[in-house]
Amino acid sequence: MSRICLFPGTFDPVTLGHIDIIDRALPLFDKLVIGIGRNVNKAPMFSEELRLQWLREIYKDNPKVEAIMYDGLTVDCCESVGANFILRGIRYVNDFEYEKAIADMNRSLDGHIETVFLTCLPQFTSVASTLVRDVLRNGGDVSQFLPEAVNLSIKKGIQ
Repeated sequence: MSRICLFPGTFDPVTLGHIDIIDRALPLFDKLVIGIGRNVNKAPMFSEELRLQWLREIYKDNPKVEAIMYDGLTVDCCESVGANFILRGIRYVNDFEYEKAIADMNRSLDGHIETVFLTCLPQFTSVASTLVRDVLRNGGDVSQFLPEAVNLSIKKGIQ
């Protein structure tokens, strides 16, 4: 049985913290699907198409990585892509409490799906998409927190 993992999130924007988690998870799985979830409670800064484009550009040379958009429950997305694992990144202890509650709910909805938590490297602990968006909205330089593909789009003013 293949070890297929879904890494769900909004990736608005894709940060070096996301890339760190993805890159360190790759050896653990046969395939990693990055699922950009449509969250009705969030108004994204960057378009779905652009976020997909970033991830596909960053991982264009890695056949183990795929990026998709999805609606609805994460466990339903897992079923549609054949994933039996969900990947989540943890920055702080309070992230774990929140993520564990979600993992428990997902396990209740589908007992065949296991959530795997990876802690981010210390240099990425403060790199949250929310903070990056705040700095961007206020005209600050976020280039040190973002992959080159994302930086190029932002410099061109693409959203």
